Amino acid sequence: MKYATSPTPSISGRSSFSYVSRTQSPLPPPINFTCATATNKTYKFIRRLFKFDQMDFEFALWQIAYLFYNPQQVYRNFSYRKQTKLQYARDDPAFLVLLVISLCVTSLGFAWVLRLGLGQTIYFLFYVVFVDCILCGIITASILWFLVNKYMRVDSLAKDVEWGYAFDVHLNAFYPPLIIIHFIQLFFYNAIISQDWFFSRLFGNTLWLLAIGYYVYITFLGYNCINHLKNTRAILAVMPIALLVYIVTLIIGWNFCVTLMNFYHYRVL
Repeated sequence: MKYATSPTPSISGRSSFSYVSRTQSPLPPPINFTCATATNKTYKFIRRLFKFDQMDFEFALWQIAYLFYNPQQVYRNFSYRKQTKLQYARDDPAFLVLLVISLCVTSLGFAWVLRLGLGQTIYFLFYVVFVDCILCGIITASILWFLVNKYMRVDSLAKDVEWGYAFDVHLNAFYPPLIIIHFIQLFFYNAIISQDWFFSRLFGNTLWLLAIGYYVYITFLGYNCINHLKNTRAILAVMPIALLVYIVTLIIGWNFCVTLMNFYHYRVL
């Protein structure tokens, strides 16, 4: 039977009082209310990776759609999960599965644009999934997890942000740039972006600026929704730097898309 993870109305009235009374009660919580350890959470998540019938793909698609035009709504659901399941991080791997599928499909399009052979395509596919997404995601999430817990908690008594939630924030922020750079860009690369025109640089570099903007803003929302964090707006400081670099690339004639395409091409040769 599929677990229900679809958006649920916020807790109010008697149910809200019940939840508060349980968390503030001096008595030990019931066994089904006890917070699971990180190891148990990880084990359950990995085990569900192989149980597709228990994944809520409909809800995962809902999250993907909202990440593009209303990402705040996605994080409202994360806050609700914290109230009901005592964790911010996802317990359903459906979103991760759809992300990997999207990576594989768009990477095949990338390989076609780059005119890669079969062996190069397979190598490129594994590189994008396991290095660009998972390894870089682990590194990025770990850095943000460390910085947030060390410098952004309101006080030393506040709870740590879960590492699993930091990784979820990365996955959320990664999806719109994936579609922009790995999918939309491909339709314009040969005809427009790869040309030696100012408009080519403007269009291609603007796609990258838009992708970076999505990543930074969704990352900011992910940490800003946690009540015991402060100064989360510091994450948005990346945007003026990205805008400055964007302007410089246009002035000096640097087509960032072409450079990245060459990098993608030569690393699989």
